[in-house]
Amino acid sequence: MAQREVRYQDRDFSISYTIEGEGEAAIILHGWGSNKEIMQSAFKGCDEFRKIYIDLPGFGKSSNDYILTTADYAQIVEIFLDSLNIPKNIVIGHSFGGKVATLLKPKMLVLLSSAGIVEPKPLYIRAKIALFKLLKPFGIGKLRNLFVAQDAKGMSQNMYETFKNVVNEDFRSSFASFNGKALIFWGKDDKATSLQSGKEIAKLIKNSSFYPLQGDHYFFLHQAPFICQTIKEEYEKL
Repeated sequence: MAQREVRYQDRDFSISYTIEGEGEAAIILHGWGSNKEIMQSAFKGCDEFRKIYIDLPGFGKSSNDYILTTADYAQIVEIFLDSLNIPKNIVIGHSFGGKVATLLKPKMLVLLSSAGIVEPKPLYIRAKIALFKLLKPFGIGKLRNLFVAQDAKGMSQNMYETFKNVVNEDFRSSFASFNGKALIFWGKDDKATSLQSGKEIAKLIKNSSFYPLQGDHYFFLHQAPFICQTIKEEYEKL
């Protein structure tokens, strides 16, 4: 593991990362609330590439004291990669990391149950949001953790505000404007980002292939060998 200091919009970020293996560089980005170690545990046997695992700002061992958007995350990662002369040929992103990966516009985009398609919230979630807004003027805002989504619990205020920025971003136009090759892998039993979302992203990205696989939102923990082999075979065709 190493740390790299980068500067973005007159702000300093300390980025934690790990590089493993040799060959073509594959940048691997985790999802919201996760870290590079989870991605390492999945892809440690993927010897086809030189893997660059990154803790996104505010997660793992990477710092963040600011309120960010997904576009900010993409710019920070871009500056980080430039500082190490790492090309954006292959970028793999899980969930929230898939949105960041898309904005990086790599030669080959690999999405693992990516976020970015805003789906209608279940009734109980909408009711909880309405109740929080109703009670907030009476001081209930101090009990935020009783109302916020599981992905936002225990976070600092700036990361909670960042979560609110990114959670409802509609990335349909970003997917539609991506011009590279995309491989889209999805867990058939994913409850966090539905299989239908994956199918829609595959339709939006013109040059894409869609692979529904057994598993939930973290299906890639068990499907990494197939994913790596598919990336290798498809990348060699470019």
